[in-house]
Amino acid sequence: MESTLKRTWAEIDIDALLYNYGVIREKIGKEVKFLGVVKANAYGHGSVMISKALEDAGADYLAVSSIDEAMELRLNDIKMPILILGHTPVEQVERLIDYDITQAVTCRAKAVEYSECAAKLNKTLKIHIKVDTGMSRLGYICRGDYFDEAVKGITEAITMKGLDAEGIFTHFAVADEFGEDEDRYTREQFDLLQRVCDAVEKKSGIKFKIRHCANTGATVRFPEMRLDMVRPGLLLYGYGEFAKEWGLKPVMTLKTTVSTIKIYPEGTKVSYGGIYETHKGERMGVLPYGYADGFFRCLSNKYSVVTPEGPAPLRGKICMDMSMVDITGYDSVGVGSEIEIFGPRNPIEKMADIAGTIPYELTCAVSKRVPRAYIKNKEVIEKELLLRM
Repeated sequence: MESTLKRTWAEIDIDALLYNYGVIREKIGKEVKFLGVVKANAYGHGSVMISKALEDAGADYLAVSSIDEAMELRLNDIKMPILILGHTPVEQVERLIDYDITQAVTCRAKAVEYSECAAKLNKTLKIHIKVDTGMSRLGYICRGDYFDEAVKGITEAITMKGLDAEGIFTHFAVADEFGEDEDRYTREQFDLLQRVCDAVEKKSGIKFKIRHCANTGATVRFPEMRLDMVRPGLLLYGYGEFAKEWGLKPVMTLKTTVSTIKIYPEGTKVSYGGIYETHKGERMGVLPYGYADGFFRCLSNKYSVVTPEGPAPLRGKICMDMSMVDITGYDSVGVGSEIEIFGPRNPIEKMADIAGTIPYELTCAVSKRVPRAYIKNKEVIEKELLLRM
């Protein structure tokens, strides 16, 4: 549905997304497939609209975390291949097959369950094998003494009835971090994946159509790791140091407006706990943007938003629905003035540094009550509000 309230909103720049996709596509070359990671509502950007844009642009694959996320795309007419990176219960296998959704297989038990279910249905489930080369999360463990067992288990899985093993992949733990130890660890993960693939293909006689491992860091830093397909996340959305290196553009701009203005005398305590006290007659603006919208409370008294006249520092603790900023000296900033929380004039990386987190967490945190406005050719082509009414 569409919000009628100009309170706090996110502008999603489809042109920036397509620009980023074009640059990445040019960098990786025509022979390498492109997977767009759109899990977690496309990191807060809106999975359906982002997926439609990528599909129209010619991307090869999409990745989500769960069957619910995959079904959202299928039921909104997204037809391109979709890979589920997380767990799917065996009772959902028929839906996976009927809606042509690819499932990650992370261990023998899941392979057996999926195979038995697909065989009973007399149908085939497309899968990608997940290999744990050092992330220590999901996947067939293959480091050290586990190598032979992993090769045996994966070989067994890809020859099971009802399973079509299209691909194999791993996930890097430190590819986006700099240092000799980090580089060595990433190369060890990559080499291990390659050795597992080669051993399985030799043992089974089956060749994987798609080998993939390159996240954002590896896509930029290690060209040899792009293999058959890359799956950049943060890079696609234009955030972080690697995006800057490639000249990419931020896709989301988060905005709000000034709802109320007050002038307080010296010695006035502002917001919960009174952690900020005015030093003189200060002109304070109230923003309808708080931690329920995704404004982390740890940013209280530390962050600045950008007004039409310049930066305005936060004063006092961020509230659930509101926050206060000092607009002293900005006489043209009044009720209704547009404020940039993060975007081209106020990079999200600055907010992430102050909050001690990553841009991913901040875009994902933009809550469902914040409407998204999708912009193309400087015009709003779609509005979306996730609240139910």
